[in-house]
Amino acid sequence: MALYTHHLPAWKRKEVEEIKADAGSYTLVGLVDMYGIPATQLQQIRRNLKGSAKIKMTRNTLIRHAFEELGGDMQSVSGHLSGQSALIFTNENPFKLFKTLEKTKTKMAAKPGETAPEDIIIEKGPTSFKPGPIVGELQQAGIPAAIEGGKVKIRETKTVVKKGEAINQKLAAVLAKLDVKPMDIGLILQIAYYEGTIYEPSVLAIDETAILRQITLASQQAFNLSVNAAIPTKETIAPILTKAVREARGLAIEACVYEKDVIDAIIGKAYREMSALQNVVSGKSD
Repeated sequence: MALYTHHLPAWKRKEVEEIKADAGSYTLVGLVDMYGIPATQLQQIRRNLKGSAKIKMTRNTLIRHAFEELGGDMQSVSGHLSGQSALIFTNENPFKLFKTLEKTKTKMAAKPGETAPEDIIIEKGPTSFKPGPIVGELQQAGIPAAIEGGKVKIRETKTVVKKGEAINQKLAAVLAKLDVKPMDIGLILQIAYYEGTIYEPSVLAIDETAILRQITLASQQAFNLSVNAAIPTKETIAPILTKAVREARGLAIEACVYEKDVIDAIIGKAYREMSALQNVVSGKSD
């Protein structure tokens, strides 16, 4: 359904036009999730991104208006809007932007009701707490604790909440006291539109170390195939020739082809065989 934007108030019309102008000025238009980011951290993120990316916070309805007027794939991008979405514009490619935004994340204490981004594991061992109510608080949060040597000790390593589960109030309070900060707070890229293609985070979250290992393995396998199949390339011609010479020499020695380059090896081989035969004969004679 088309959105009727012609009768927007002047300030809203200005916002829509600014969004459209930015979308036309940058090669990448994206949406980022701003949920839970403290104002001070947001200011720091803006400073870190200055010169490489522009963040624009405005009403979701105005973003939808602008994307509707732009048409095409931009209408699909607006389908990823959430309650805390903001616009991001950059001339970087989406993979580089995703990596940059990942670096903006910092660890924060969990709030009651938040979902664990990963298994939260409390390791066994001594704590800095003196005996007191903290023992009961730990136990109520499902963390086995005891007093040992005048200090509170966690008796065994335990997973207190699994990935995807909600963190309850008692556990959130205890995790904060233990200085466990499981929550990643920062700009989360929801969607990116770049050079006619829509990119979702699952596509952009690549493990560069794993990719490099795969490329290295592929290169080694291609090199070995080229050498073994005698396919000459700039990188493999020398190993191919070395392998050919080695195999030709081995064949000449085994076949007793009397050439000046292998005559010494043939004589050496004959001498070894003679010595082995002599040992066998001498053994039978005994």
